[in-house]
Amino acid sequence: MTATQITAAPPGARRPSRPRPRPRRGLMGWAFIAPFAVVFLAFLVAPLLFALYLSLFQTQLIGGTRFVLFANYLKAFSDPSFLDGIWFVLRFSLVLIPLQMAVSLSIALILDVVTTAFARFARLMVFLPYAIPAVIGALMWGFLYSKSFGPLAEIFGAFGLVAPDLLSRDLVFFGLLNIVTWQWAGYYMIILFAALQGIDPTLYEAARIDGANQWQIVWRIKIPLIAPALVLILVFALIGTLQFFNEPQILRYLAAGAISTDFTPNMYAYQQAFALANYNYGSAISFALGAVVFVCVYLFMFITRKRGSFLS
Repeated sequence: MTATQITAAPPGARRPSRPRPRPRRGLMGWAFIAPFAVVFLAFLVAPLLFALYLSLFQTQLIGGTRFVLFANYLKAFSDPSFLDGIWFVLRFSLVLIPLQMAVSLSIALILDVVTTAFARFARLMVFLPYAIPAVIGALMWGFLYSKSFGPLAEIFGAFGLVAPDLLSRDLVFFGLLNIVTWQWAGYYMIILFAALQGIDPTLYEAARIDGANQWQIVWRIKIPLIAPALVLILVFALIGTLQFFNEPQILRYLAAGAISTDFTPNMYAYQQAFALANYNYGSAISFALGAVVFVCVYLFMFITRKRGSFLS
């Protein structure tokens, strides 16, 4: 027997398996996110960069296009139309956001207690206005508000009364407030309802054993535990309200002069860019509005963070 003799493996022993080549996880991950990345870069990042590029220039009939750096932004923050629009959306936010949160929180708390089939139907009906496109919803509300042939005018007329013109110059603020409240209340209600469903039911049982009633459970347990969800919808509402555009733009043709082309900053940017072909200034207004939104959201997050650390 030689030194190179090969010994036989004992019975039942497993043969050593060959190492399998590992897949390249990095390339596989990039392959999955590549479609989204291409769409994201092509339809969001690239237009934003191009709009930023346009905002740094100024085009005139005499003199052509010239580089002005931040001159368009300085003009925007001294433009009465832009500043009036900012002031309007800020006032609108101060009224709309508490109202939206109160409505959505109340409905979510009610549906969290009621577990019948009617509750599921009611949850669907409250969420339905959010599922309807904003353009169609604004047109429907315009029909309801119509003082000539709308249902509101007919209901008031049946009692010999005159329906309030919610598209007039004096009441358009409240007309838009009602539209936006019900359009987004269902979406916020779903977020709060999901947060309520995540609370451990044993907390309620322990509170009832200690003698707490339903109102005490709501104020002492439910609302504090869903505070992160409340902060989330507040940030969503703040961002959306400062970018107010769809509803006033659609109802502008039905409001008989109550809604002007510079009613909100987004409408003013749209009018500058697509009605007056002033793309440079329209881009600057859009980025200036983005800066205002960023500052407002940052201040809110900073204040809530400080308050939370103080309370803790």
